Amino acid sequence: MGGNQFRFKQFTVLQDRCAMKVGTDGTLLGAWVDISGAEKILDIGTGTGLISLMLAQRSLAQIDAVEIDVDSSIQARENVERTPWSDRIKIYNSSIQKYTEFCQKKYDLIVSNPPFFENVSKCAKKARTVARHTDFLSQTDLLQTAVQILSDRGKLAVIYPVEQAKKFQTKARYFGLFCHKKLYVKPMPEIPTKRILMELSKKKLPPQEDSLIIEAKQYLYTPEFITLIKDFYLKY
Repeated sequence: MGGNQFRFKQFTVLQDRCAMKVGTDGTLLGAWVDISGAEKILDIGTGTGLISLMLAQRSLAQIDAVEIDVDSSIQARENVERTPWSDRIKIYNSSIQKYTEFCQKKYDLIVSNPPFFENVSKCAKKARTVARHTDFLSQTDLLQTAVQILSDRGKLAVIYPVEQAKKFQTKARYFGLFCHKKLYVKPMPEIPTKRILMELSKKKLPPQEDSLIIEAKQYLYTPEFITLIKDFYLKY
């Protein structure tokens, strides 16, 4: 994935002005998250607008998307305007912390493909640092804001590398959010789990765990991965 644009079946994502391009993490989260009963959705750190567009394709929900980087928010808005769902997606150029201060809504679903780099060398470009590092959106920030604007029956869905996912689940309990659904993702059968997708809610629900292997071997996607993304990827 990369280049100035990425074409999906029902929309195209322009990304030349975005710090973070379309990637597998966002695509996985947008395809996997449970949207049942979600009428109001919030996408935190929308970047190109990818996840918002995927959820708009999958649902009839009203979607708000927050992006702190100016250029990325402008391009996300352009991407939205080129789709049939432009009347259902609103892009806000703001940090989630500032957005929460004036937000009067309660969301049925909050999604985020958040930054996760900590205590490592920063990128030369500030926009990429914001998108990749936790300086502007720590796990605590995400949980504090999400719990304020999540409805009583709402869900928070995120994707993290393994160690960060474990920390996030532990921290979430202190905020009254409990993980009830996980997807463990391996790039290939012989490679350890690299990502964990999680759904959390304010209620303790029976836990569900599943696993997904992306490629059976190099350039050969597994049937399970194809089933998950077939409504989006052009060649499937």
